[in-house]
Amino acid sequence: MQQKKFIAVAGNIGVGKSTLVQLLSERLGWEPFYEPVAENPYLADFYQDMRAWAFHSQVFFLSHRLRIHHRLMQHPTSVVQDRSVYEDAEVFARNLYLQGHMSARDWETYWGLYEALVTFLPPPDLVVYLRASVDTLQARIARRGREYERDISPEYLAQLNELYEAWLQRFTLCPVLTVPADDLDYVAHPRHLDLIVGKIQEKLAGKEEVVWGEEVGHGE
Repeated sequence: MQQKKFIAVAGNIGVGKSTLVQLLSERLGWEPFYEPVAENPYLADFYQDMRAWAFHSQVFFLSHRLRIHHRLMQHPTSVVQDRSVYEDAEVFARNLYLQGHMSARDWETYWGLYEALVTFLPPPDLVVYLRASVDTLQARIARRGREYERDISPEYLAQLNELYEAWLQRFTLCPVLTVPADDLDYVAHPRHLDLIVGKIQEKLAGKEEVVWGEEVGHGE
């Protein structure tokens, strides 16, 4: 019987996480877990006064994503997740703090809660990190045409990119496969999906170094 696996797909807004989760789940026969849509009771207050309500809003999102993480760990088959619990804290909540929307006291309390809870969570077997430039992210955000994403600035995307890179440099809970998403289009070119699946299987098999070489291209 094949051992159950848990992969988390990480990356910035618009990079293509949900699409890759769908394609991987179809190809591997695994259960997809998409980024949860939750009715955050603090969100309206947060947008009115970010500094006053950032802590409350982020604690709600953290607790919601922790429940999702627990649920997928109980799932009987292998799973692939769209955005992990780690990104909520390490990237998005940290960014609110750095932008001055969360006080130092609130950030320290939030971070202490996150660190304590994460010690009890079984980590994924692999994080697949989709790395893309701001230009690529903006083009993909524009292509999908979501109204609420229209005003996302390039500076905000660049800051998130920096936080993703910093997080993954210190992340040691499981192996990380970094996918060069500027150069890969797994929707238009099925061969690119084959390439990613192959690299994932190499990582899950314990191969220390997975190299992206001349096989990355735009042709079929």
